[in-house]
Amino acid sequence: LHEAGVESVMMLSGDNQRTVDFIAKQVGIDDPRGDLLPDDKVGAVKALREKYGVVGMVGDGVNDAPAMATATVGIAMGVAGTDAAIETADIALMQDDLAKIAETIRLGRRTLGIIRFNIAFSLSLKLIFLVLTLMGYASLWLAIMADTGATLLVVANALRLLRIKPDAPAAPPLAATAVTR
Repeated sequence: LHEAGVESVMMLSGDNQRTVDFIAKQVGIDDPRGDLLPDDKVGAVKALREKYGVVGMVGDGVNDAPAMATATVGIAMGVAGTDAAIETADIALMQDDLAKIAETIRLGRRTLGIIRFNIAFSLSLKLIFLVLTLMGYASLWLAIMADTGATLLVVANALRLLRIKPDAPAAPPLAATAVTR
């Protein structure tokens, strides 16, 4: 997660603190918190949102659903996840592999970049042809042809997402992610 640009990783768990500390030390979690009830997890996510703004919450159980709903992005572990966690989540991973979270972050950032470019390109082209048409240099039919061509280019640009490799380079940091068990 750190390599994907996540600034801070917190573990929120109902398990005892010693177990949480042991696991956190092995996997590189910044802030492990154990002995938490569902309301405690919600409070921790709210505090993270105030501190960082953008928070992703990963969970798999009924106790995680309220905190996932509070987070900016809720991510459910699809195979082992309960129906409540999967229904609450914005994203459901179909493999119980936490590495998929980093992959999802990278893909999401790349997707947003392509969406922003496509919108700017389309609106700019429409504005250019509006001005050219009002000045008498272009006709309505030429503007329609340009718009159709732009649509094809936008779709082709979006299709580039299908070629993204799972180990793409990291993007700028995301604020915080809370991992729960």
